[in-house]
Amino acid sequence: MKILLIEDDIKIIQSLRKGLEENGCEVDIAYDGLIGKHLARKNEYNVIVSDIIIPGINGVQLCQELRQEGVQTPFIMLTALGALEEKLIGFDAGADDYLVKPFDFLELLARIRVVTKRIHSEPISVNVLRYADLEMNLTTREVFRENQRIDLTGKEYALLEYLLRNSERVLSKVDIAEKVWDIRFDTGTNIIEVYITLLRKKIDKDFKVKLIHTHYGVGYVLKQE
Repeated sequence: MKILLIEDDIKIIQSLRKGLEENGCEVDIAYDGLIGKHLARKNEYNVIVSDIIIPGINGVQLCQELRQEGVQTPFIMLTALGALEEKLIGFDAGADDYLVKPFDFLELLARIRVVTKRIHSEPISVNVLRYADLEMNLTTREVFRENQRIDLTGKEYALLEYLLRNSERVLSKVDIAEKVWDIRFDTGTNIIEVYITLLRKKIDKDFKVKLIHTHYGVGYVLKQE
């Protein structure tokens, strides 16, 4: 696995690099966002791991610019900022995951495995998923609603795909955590709520008919009102 690690703290980046290499990863490092952007555009990586507060351009801006240029490499943000608003900004920029400092190195390894797993998933035989006026092309990974293209991050796409494949069925947080994140659901995390909020902003906010609904105490469902 080839990883791009972007962090301006020399002790942290060297420690992470050592740990990743000991776990069989090939690691390129950058100490600022501009060098990180150059490397991300030049080379193929399985995942990019970047701090948010870095010189040059910050991690949020870096992720946003790479996504605008069509770079879809899974992106994990590292930061000391743990507020929900900060997480939403990161996810809106196109991040696939968000890890708050201080964190356990084994947790970083687990997050890397989860975000990269979708790249190696088996080909899907059905090319298009549709519900109401929502359409997902599994070949081009494009999403449209009322013929308007909707840009999604990798994890937003995976969550919407799971909702589409199970339309009109209420999905529990346990179901979603296992099928989309490949983890056991932790009642102490609000990651699923965060992504549902992000999806609603893109899928429902600008449309009269809302498709993503909450069944309080149960889970979420994709259905027409």
